[in-house]
Amino acid sequence: MLFIRFNRLAIAVAAATSLALSGSLAAQTPEHPGDTAPFPSAHDLRTMTKSGSYLAARHASVERDAKSAAAFYRSALRTDPKNGELLDRAFISSLAEGDIEAAVKLADRILTVDKTNRVARLVVGVHYLKLKKYGAAQKNINQSVRGPITDLVATLLSGWAAYGAGDAKKAVANIDKLTGPEWYPIFKDLHSGMLLDLAGKEKDAGVRLERAYKLDDSALRVADAYARWLSRNKDDAAALAVYEAFNKKLARHPLIEQGIKETKAGKKLPQLVDSPQTGAAEALYGIGASLTRRGGEDLALVYLQLALYLAPNHPMALLALADLYESVKKPQMAIGVYERMPANSPLKRNAQVQLATDLDSADRSEEAIKILKEVIAQDPKDLEAIMALGNVERGHKKFADCTETYTKGIDVIAANSEDKPNWVYFYFRGICEERSKNWDKAELDMKKALELQPDQPHVLNYLGYSWIDRGTNLDEAMKMIKRAVDQRPDDGYIVDSLGWAYYRIGNYDEAVKTLERAISLKPEDPTVNDHLGDAYWRVGRTLEAKFQWSHARDLKPEPEELPKIEAKLAHGLPNDNTPSSASADKKKEDGKGG
Repeated sequence: MLFIRFNRLAIAVAAATSLALSGSLAAQTPEHPGDTAPFPSAHDLRTMTKSGSYLAARHASVERDAKSAAAFYRSALRTDPKNGELLDRAFISSLAEGDIEAAVKLADRILTVDKTNRVARLVVGVHYLKLKKYGAAQKNINQSVRGPITDLVATLLSGWAAYGAGDAKKAVANIDKLTGPEWYPIFKDLHSGMLLDLAGKEKDAGVRLERAYKLDDSALRVADAYARWLSRNKDDAAALAVYEAFNKKLARHPLIEQGIKETKAGKKLPQLVDSPQTGAAEALYGIGASLTRRGGEDLALVYLQLALYLAPNHPMALLALADLYESVKKPQMAIGVYERMPANSPLKRNAQVQLATDLDSADRSEEAIKILKEVIAQDPKDLEAIMALGNVERGHKKFADCTETYTKGIDVIAANSEDKPNWVYFYFRGICEERSKNWDKAELDMKKALELQPDQPHVLNYLGYSWIDRGTNLDEAMKMIKRAVDQRPDDGYIVDSLGWAYYRIGNYDEAVKTLERAISLKPEDPTVNDHLGDAYWRVGRTLEAKFQWSHARDLKPEPEELPKIEAKLAHGLPNDNTPSSASADKKKEDGKGG
């Protein structure tokens, strides 16, 4: 697919297209309220020295808190207004935060001393485009180019500005003049088609949109734009064919489902964009989203923030920005973006599910559970929300609840002939049942999961370990765990299961050898350390055993395991070969697998 080739090239191109965006991903607030100092008050900023503000800004940047960084840099800049470094850093932090109005003011100051600053030119150009000052927009945007990606962005934005100024012919001609990498044509045809469509040149628009569609019929925005044109200029059947073809490649995308529903209802679908501003926002979003998570996050952040400046409710740009924050492990900032999703957007449900996942990551699990239950109440067949709820409940050891939730998912799949049974539901439900001490049902679910996915290593490991721990099916269980290790030789948890299996059957020498390997893979896991301590004790290496138990104790094991470890440190192991931590490593699979 053309967009995939674009993504591969974008990594190198974005790296070469240096925009001096050091710290630009500092657009996030701290993960937890106690991680860093709170956002500075106006009083704080007034009373700080320049050096104090600068140091605080640098610290905020390290903490990836651009809001604080921008405030501190602007505070320092007020005491030293001619300091170019402070000006640049305040500008970049404001841009990364999404405070484009503040960034525009700082960009104007930068351009008084450096007329060639490309990022400042781009920001000022987009600002003029928003204000419908199209001539000034073109002038600034055209001076922001350097490199394949920025050239393309500038050309598309300049084209939309030219259209806004009333010259659609010139806009398309300038877009067509641009030459470059193999991924240019699809962007050129898509935007020329949308621009011509708005200009009332429907036939020419159809030619360009069809051409873009033929270049990559799996590109969501291309398929949607072309289907919308078909619904207004050809017939419903043609539009429906495009939507349904896309649906076969990526089933149940909300925007595609909406298009299918409205087309079947006989509606004539409007254009994807309705103004020069939303057209430019679409260009910034399209390229920014392609860069996200492909090695070009800094540049992607700039484009997505500018897209949302032009079109604050652009649902796809909001999802892309939140996804970017998730990719740099900042769920708290992603939460704020998902909360901006318009209530009437078809993507609202997707945003709610992801919002819940990020709330859980930010230690706000009760809020996450509440949101997911509300989503499921609106659509009891929403498998994505059901799986997300079950995972949150399982992660927080609400095993009775997650058993019930995964059962709902299994029932939904069973009732829908189009859906194939999914091993993950049975595996996760089996974990919840086992942890609820309902082994008979858990065993049936694990067997069902293996029936659906015979060599799934996590299921092989869990079921095999459980059998050995119960002293049943020992030969088959050992074979299953070995099959799991063969597939995942570097998975410390699965290697630990094999070592513990050797321990349970009394092969202590092999247990020591295998558990030492598990320790090398998971040195900071309390259960693996505890297991190795037990194995050392059985082979007479008592000092090493106590060292491992001591280490396991210090690594914060499960509360129910701590007394057992302390008892072993005091008295060693009993002679009857009764291991402690009999099911301790189950906890490691609760949040793993699949």
